[in-house]
Amino acid sequence: RVRGTRPFSLSAAARAILGMGRWGDDGGKQKLTLQDVAELIRKKECRRVVVMAGAGISTPSGIPDFRSPGSGLYSNLEQYNIPYPEAIFELMYFFVNPKPFFTLAKELYPGNYRPNYAHYFLRLLHDKGLLLRLYTQNIDGLERVAGIPPDRLVEAHGTFATATCTVCRRKYPGEDFRGDVMADEVPHCPVCTGVVKPDIVFFGEELPQRFFLHVTDFPTADLLFIIGTSLEVEPFASLAGAVRSSVPRVLINRDLVGPFAWQQRYNDVAQLGDVISGVEKLVELLDWNEEMQTLIQKEKAKVGRGSE
Repeated sequence: RVRGTRPFSLSAAARAILGMGRWGDDGGKQKLTLQDVAELIRKKECRRVVVMAGAGISTPSGIPDFRSPGSGLYSNLEQYNIPYPEAIFELMYFFVNPKPFFTLAKELYPGNYRPNYAHYFLRLLHDKGLLLRLYTQNIDGLERVAGIPPDRLVEAHGTFATATCTVCRRKYPGEDFRGDVMADEVPHCPVCTGVVKPDIVFFGEELPQRFFLHVTDFPTADLLFIIGTSLEVEPFASLAGAVRSSVPRVLINRDLVGPFAWQQRYNDVAQLGDVISGVEKLVELLDWNEEMQTLIQKEKAKVGRGSE
């Protein structure tokens, strides 16, 4: 399956007409709360946590949205007269004019932004041995910077950590081309001179092989967190329905999305509003405040040393 948008969704009115209630039929079981989920984690009843993360965890780090008029990045891209913003991620357009993509790459290249509270919460989950896997839609690499090891990560839409020549298909570390990207140059393969493209998934491209770890991860998960995503891009969005029906799903997001909007289960929890505030509330319920502060201070000190 390739990356694309959800082709069809039912409006609330249509669901009402078709007799599909907003809530799943779970035989009147008691609705789960965020407090209940925190208790399950504290009692070690949930030890195989899978997380699905989207842009909502990165915007607090200042990552700009290239589709938002008024953002510096959008203005930088305007000079290229792109037919529509998403053209940046279309191969046919890239081969004709790679410059706009590399303008975006320069902005997002690892090292320009720092992880925030939400990233460090996910790192703490890992440190406690609770994180089975983190599936992220983000291409900013902030999960890696926060110290989550690559083997716990599935970067569903790719990464700048590696790059591939579009002609001879040789693989390179993304860092090899930082100089070119920062100098507003299109990177070329030192062997065949073809254009080298970071391993970001473009529309119509296959998802990374690691994405298919979901086949074993989701059926074995005992808790699912969905944080800061609109659940609109497939096939990523469908993963929200891939855990067993007995497994609690926790949405920390600005709005209700996906199955939380159209058919919630009794063990679904939606913490709506600001993503960082939602994560902070969960950390408080878990009584992890002190550990979070210690981790953040330690990591910030590390970053400080690295930039000296």
